[in-house]
Amino acid sequence: MIEFKEVNKTFPDGFQALKNINLHIHKGELVTLIGPSGCGKTTTMKMINRLLEPSSGEILVDGKDIKDQNPVELRRNIGYVIQQIGLFPHMTIEENVALVPKLKGWSKDKYIRRVDELLELVGLEPDVFKKRYPSELSGGQQQRIGVIRALAAEPPVVLMDEPFSALDPISREQLQDELVALQDSIQKTIVFVTHDMDEALKIADRIAIMHEGQIIQLDTPDQILRHPANQFVEEFIGEERMNKEMGGKTARSLMLSKVATVKGNRGLAEALKVMKSYTVDSLMVTNQKGELEGVVELDVLEDHYGDESKKVQDIMDEVKQFATTETSYTDIAEMFAKHEVKTIPVVEDGRLVGLITRSSMMRGLAGMKQLV
Repeated sequence: MIEFKEVNKTFPDGFQALKNINLHIHKGELVTLIGPSGCGKTTTMKMINRLLEPSSGEILVDGKDIKDQNPVELRRNIGYVIQQIGLFPHMTIEENVALVPKLKGWSKDKYIRRVDELLELVGLEPDVFKKRYPSELSGGQQQRIGVIRALAAEPPVVLMDEPFSALDPISREQLQDELVALQDSIQKTIVFVTHDMDEALKIADRIAIMHEGQIIQLDTPDQILRHPANQFVEEFIGEERMNKEMGGKTARSLMLSKVATVKGNRGLAEALKVMKSYTVDSLMVTNQKGELEGVVELDVLEDHYGDESKKVQDIMDEVKQFATTETSYTDIAEMFAKHEVKTIPVVEDGRLVGLITRSSMMRGLAGMKQLV
């Protein structure tokens, strides 16, 4: 989707910001660019929408060289979210979000529907928020508007330049969670610049670690944690600490304690309501003692929903992969890799005590606070 071929950038003062960058970002992938200040991550990102031009090399978006495209038209097809948000203070939220669709000639009915749809997507009630002005919103709410404004014209590519770094820790973590959930549904190609390794581990499909204008390592979060390319990467991600802790990490430190559950004798409508409340697509089925009996998936529930005689226990599946609180990180990682499961329940004496997801595992490894 996005490809850099031998891209170099030297500024007029002689500083070489990028050195022979080769990078291929796949369609629907979220790639984070991370590294110390001055490493070239923001320069790399700004070349994608031609805010900066390369000194040499080629940059292709969807197979087309961007230097052959009109910069204004190119930018209208690329979403852009920045730390400062950049909402127009004299425009309502609706006007801010609808700006690019209007510039692209969308009909009023179409862009108003799009505004309502996007506000609902990030949990902001359209009737409440779309006539407000940016100054009437909190920082976290403004940043949500910044994100959906970048998505308004349905661009295939979205650039995000440290969009959450100015927020307080709680708002920042909430928006990270929302971005992960949003990306699961919209599958845009996202280039995300950050200086925070915890953030990169949490949100990225792949991480590009940069240093002195070069990409030192490009891989999945798991592979970077397991196999850092060199001493710089080890030190940047705290590899010495990770190695020290890796062997001792167990399910207890990687799991979420708050788990969406349902009893087997409950109806399918109730199960669906619980799924919606927790925003999940599967429920662990437990009995009155809290013992794990099975799992029900959203697609299976929807297939049987029309049959009002059926209970959850009639459609649940057996849980084949589970852990105890002392199951090691290595064994958990192997379950995810070999069995392609989305979640791994944690049981103790038959009782469900937690749930491990891929993201909770990565947060646990990175020393982030678990949800309780």
